[in-house]
Amino acid sequence: MYICRQVLLLFLILFIFIKAQAQPAKVNDQYKPVPKREFRGAWIATVENIDWPSAPGLSTDQQQKELTSMLDFLQQSGINAVMLQVRPAADAFFSKSIEPWSKWLTGKQGRAPEPFYDPLEFAINEAHKRGMELHAWFNPYRATNDNKFSALSPEHITRLKPEWFFTYGGIKLFNPGIPEVRDYIVKIFLDVVDNYDIDGVHMDDYFYPWPVAGQKINDANTFEQYGAGFDDIKDWRRNNVDLMVKNAERQYS
Repeated sequence: MYICRQVLLLFLILFIFIKAQAQPAKVNDQYKPVPKREFRGAWIATVENIDWPSAPGLSTDQQQKELTSMLDFLQQSGINAVMLQVRPAADAFFSKSIEPWSKWLTGKQGRAPEPFYDPLEFAINEAHKRGMELHAWFNPYRATNDNKFSALSPEHITRLKPEWFFTYGGIKLFNPGIPEVRDYIVKIFLDVVDNYDIDGVHMDDYFYPWPVAGQKINDANTFEQYGAGFDDIKDWRRNNVDLMVKNAERQYS
């Protein structure tokens, strides 16, 4: 008798367990989890023609065909967001800019595409047609990517405001310790935010340059002028980066 009761109890427990597994758990509608949307992004680099265009100076038709083919491939691969590098070195891959056209687009800095078109606007429209987001990717501090300064456009900011820059590692970089520099960079961001239907803003290399053996960043005078409250120039530099990002966030919001 005792064994029969034990067997019956075991079957009862097993039945309750199976029944419970078969029934979906009751969840209050107020607390139902919201499915997370995946962000599957890809970066399209324009500096040095790494990704697009494949070479400087291609015709408008060639540039557009290359970009649409790239977007087709990304869409088929499951990508739903594209980060397009629109300002690699204080230059522009968009027409509504105070900075000159990029040499990596047309072969000469300051020269517009021929026939004329706006690459960023074109990229936005083509990405959105494919159900993908288009994010604008900026390099805030890099003003040149080589030491061929004589080839810079007369409208390039390094020519208009040479006091805003230091040369380090063979290239010109914005001096983030100057308040006007930070304001200028944020204005470039806002020109795009205000004039284009982008889905996001990305900042790349938004920090001081990596150390180069035997070289020193020439910003001691700037530290003397704007470094009040800081004993260490490195702490001051980090704060300059923070100020730029905070300013961008404040203006953007």
